[in-house]
Amino acid sequence: MKSLVTGGAGFIGSHVVGLLLSEGHDVTVLDSLASGYRENLGRFPEARLIVGDVRDLSLLRVAARGAEVIFHLAASVGNKRSIEHPRLDAEINVLGTLNVLETARDIGVRKVVFSSSAGVFGELKTIPISENHPAEPTSPYGATKLCGEKLCLAYANIYTPIEAVCLRYFNVYGVNQRYDAYGNVIPIFAYRLLRRECITVFGDGEQTRDFINVADVARANLLAAKSRGLSGAFNVGSGSRVSINALVTIMRETSGLDAKVLHAPLRAGDVRDSLADISAIRSTLGFEARVDLRSGLREYIDWAKTSLSGWAI
Repeated sequence: MKSLVTGGAGFIGSHVVGLLLSEGHDVTVLDSLASGYRENLGRFPEARLIVGDVRDLSLLRVAARGAEVIFHLAASVGNKRSIEHPRLDAEINVLGTLNVLETARDIGVRKVVFSSSAGVFGELKTIPISENHPAEPTSPYGATKLCGEKLCLAYANIYTPIEAVCLRYFNVYGVNQRYDAYGNVIPIFAYRLLRRECITVFGDGEQTRDFINVADVARANLLAAKSRGLSGAFNVGSGSRVSINALVTIMRETSGLDAKVLHAPLRAGDVRDSLADISAIRSTLGFEARVDLRSGLREYIDWAKTSLSGWAI
């Protein structure tokens, strides 16, 4: 299977690339390296890297030539970044996705696997969250991801032979996830623990999240790509949840490190609770999360200990 992975030098994308190559597939990566890293692909010399942006339609067409599947992971990611830079968020996440779909239509791609987010749901009305939960995003990021989903499914409905599977990631963590100012909670906590700095918890810490390891997310992408006659949106989570306070405890235990915890006011755009109903992806694609949180965190912290010097501050 010949594939294009946009954002393939990034955190999740590099794991998708590695899994594809391990099964003998032909892989081209398109990545601007704005948030991706060449070293994430260092173990995969057989992957062809084209440095460029999904907003460049002509370059996309070159990168995708001959592809059967496009894994579209390139994105401006995160609620906080989107609130500060909503126009940039829309340019990358909406117009970039439209360019991917136009490319897929032009060259006859069979399947587009789109990386979406649980951020499309907004504040939750029911737990667990099924795919039918109202989609009322509370941040520009969630809104652009929802728009990307709608574009993908519209193209699949109109333009044969394109099929589109949209994967709504919950809280993804794992190796290659670096700390930055807009990062997710696990790399931020790991960074603080390793530097013996205070950990900031927003609110009372009893808000919950469904954490899923990046290895499981990569496998969900491959299952979606291999499916035939299937388009739709699916949750990708572990199907379990943990409070932020409990997460701090587990990370202390698995790292053998300690840090003081400071509480700060809740942030705009953050939801209180999150828990994926994964029955649809389980029954349709046979997906089940395999990596438990404690062992996944142990692996991640071991990696972070060797990578701290390269993390942005």
